[in-house]
Amino acid sequence: MNPNRNMYLLISGGINLFTAILHTIGGQLDLVNPLMNSNLTDQQKAEWIAVWHLVTIMLFFTSYVIIKNGLSKIENRQPDLLRQIGILYLAFATPFIGSSIFYKLFAPQWIVLLPIGVLVLYGMKKV
Repeated sequence: MNPNRNMYLLISGGINLFTAILHTIGGQLDLVNPLMNSNLTDQQKAEWIAVWHLVTIMLFFTSYVIIKNGLSKIENRQPDLLRQIGILYLAFATPFIGSSIFYKLFAPQWIVLLPIGVLVLYGMKKV
């Protein structure tokens, strides 16, 4: 195994990339298409689709950053950026946990967002 690789970052980046793909394909079928065919106003649809794609962009971009840093030499890593991404993913998980509790439903997105954040932050301890 390459000593420069950070497996925690690579695993979190892989989970993140999987999440990005799942969001793009599964989310389009399960959430976007039904909402776009609903009685929402055109303004609401435009904002909904824009926010959806903002999340898509964020998922793919952070996947790239995390994986790139996981493959980089220690001296070339971006610990401040990675730490911010880790904290951001913990924050992303929070509304899904909260809404699951509040609505007594299961919003499973936190199951992938929380480990990404935890693994990135733990991987940073290995820098």
